[in-house]
Amino acid sequence: MSYQPNDPYRARQTAPLTQSLPRRTMREVTHGPSLPAGAAVPVPQAQQASELAQRYELLDRLGVPTAASEDFDELARDMATQAGFLYGFVNLFLEEQTFVGLHQPSADSGYVIVGRTMSRDHGWCPEVMARKKALPLHDVHASPRFSGNPVVDAVGIRSYFGAPLIHDSGTVLGTVCVIDPEKRPLSEARRLRDIVINAGVRVMDHIARAPVR
Repeated sequence: MSYQPNDPYRARQTAPLTQSLPRRTMREVTHGPSLPAGAAVPVPQAQQASELAQRYELLDRLGVPTAASEDFDELARDMATQAGFLYGFVNLFLEEQTFVGLHQPSADSGYVIVGRTMSRDHGWCPEVMARKKALPLHDVHASPRFSGNPVVDAVGIRSYFGAPLIHDSGTVLGTVCVIDPEKRPLSEARRLRDIVINAGVRVMDHIARAPVR
């Protein structure tokens, strides 16, 4: 049976709230953003630029779209449905985090409707990119390191499970993840972690089947 959130977690609103997830302001770009609790240690700018160039080159060579894709949307939906989460993402780390695959509640659900991009240093996916392994957070408030995050307030997240998308060459292309406004029992953490890991494998298998340029 799929997980059904309780009514108290619904956003009380007469019209759906559509918004892009948080991004940096120009002041933050110029002077450097304050590092929220739970954010990965910043990667040097030159290294970021090199990794981004490698990522673009590989995605282009593999013929992988860097815009919204119905195939990736379907993979995000399957992952979220298996986990019983409201939101699912296939996320490529480009100039911004870019959700080429996205599953979320319907526009009339009362939940926040998110856009397709987010600043590279927000959320927990940067941590997944840095550690190159899955990050299971059954309750983001259970650890001070991960509880303070702009996305928590923007969407009201209580649980997050993410896994990296790693090409055979070693290049990390992005992540897959699910988020939800309700926390999950610790006893469910391993099962949910395995769901996103398996979803990451499916995404990389799909990428491998794309026509190589």
